[in-house]
Amino acid sequence: MTNRLNASLERILPEKRLFLRSDDDTRFVRLRPLTQLAALGGITLAFGWTLVASSILAIDAMGAGSSRDGIISTQAAFEQRLTQLSQERDARAAEALAAQSRFTAALEQVSQMQSQLLSSEEQRRELQAGLDVVQSSLRDALAEGKGGQQALADATGTDAATDPARRAEVTAALDILTGELRQAADERATAMQEAEEARHAVQELSVEREQILARNDEILTQLEDAVTVSVEPLDQVFRSVGMNPDDVLATIREGYSGQGGPLTPMGRSTRGDAALTNSETKANQIIVTLDQMNTYRIAMEKLPLAMPVKQSFRYTSGFGRRWGRAHEGVDMAAPVGTPVHATGDGIVIHAGRQGAYGNLIKIQHELGVETRFGHLSRINVKVGQRVSQGELIGAMGNTGRSTGPHLHYEVRMKGRAVDPMSFIKAASNVQ
Repeated sequence: MTNRLNASLERILPEKRLFLRSDDDTRFVRLRPLTQLAALGGITLAFGWTLVASSILAIDAMGAGSSRDGIISTQAAFEQRLTQLSQERDARAAEALAAQSRFTAALEQVSQMQSQLLSSEEQRRELQAGLDVVQSSLRDALAEGKGGQQALADATGTDAATDPARRAEVTAALDILTGELRQAADERATAMQEAEEARHAVQELSVEREQILARNDEILTQLEDAVTVSVEPLDQVFRSVGMNPDDVLATIREGYSGQGGPLTPMGRSTRGDAALTNSETKANQIIVTLDQMNTYRIAMEKLPLAMPVKQSFRYTSGFGRRWGRAHEGVDMAAPVGTPVHATGDGIVIHAGRQGAYGNLIKIQHELGVETRFGHLSRINVKVGQRVSQGELIGAMGNTGRSTGPHLHYEVRMKGRAVDPMSFIKAASNVQ
């Protein structure tokens, strides 16, 4: 079978001989067509696998490099949405306050009208009582007048007419009382109409106020749901890198806990509205959640989430066991001199040669996180220098225990090595 295959491939791949000559002897190695075909196939397969692996790693590197830009844009969009919702909530609150003021003014007007109505009713009663007294007096006077006239007629034998002056006085008194009663009745009717109109106005204001409060409560609910949903990815970021979110928040708040300024007496609400109290409770909860989000944002800025190499590179070794020993970082291969950048804000605590690391840079970040950059060919920073995320700190090399130019990148939390890829990939959780 082998001879047949060799004979078939003879036309395409003729037999080759590799001569090995020494001072006193000459030998040769025969490369048959089947051997040449196997060698070419192996070379082609290895080259193809190298191209595919390099493409995949390059795509992963570009995706990881853009993750922080995605975080920034997403955070900016979310903060803009929160600002819009806050402005709308403030507008609804202002409308509710204006409606409350109009409601209070209407109640005061109704109270004044009721007081005027009561005063008019009291005046009418007094006039009615006075009219009754006058009428009684007039009846007595008329009876006395008739009795006097009858006595005079009996004495003189003539039918004397009623005294004109007396009659004119009685008529004038009746006209005055009638006018006062008519005026009091008119004032009472006017006061009752104004009171009815005020009641309708109060009812309309109450409906408007309830609508504003309902809309305000709806906005607060939407805002509360939005901030709650947005906190979950941030919480997951810290859990994915092995950090306790509660401890992170407590640590950040210790460094941002300044207070001061004059204090004013506490105001007390006299509205006594249950719906408004519920809105205030939601608003306070939103403020707490926004504070938590802001604290998370500060913590995110302190974590080394960026890529140390921004140019094209290839992952050659991951985190974990390698050849029976623990590999406490990831290896990124690229040509000597490829720029290496800081992955987060921090302070350089080591910049020099250290054993198998070769030229090594150590950067201490906050929250107990430390990053290491090994096998460098050049170091551009010094101990005690403060660096920012993305700042150039050195160049890739082949120093220390290394089989080729690459960067050994480590992340340590409180002295314990963790997988750097968990920090690089964690940023994708908030997109």
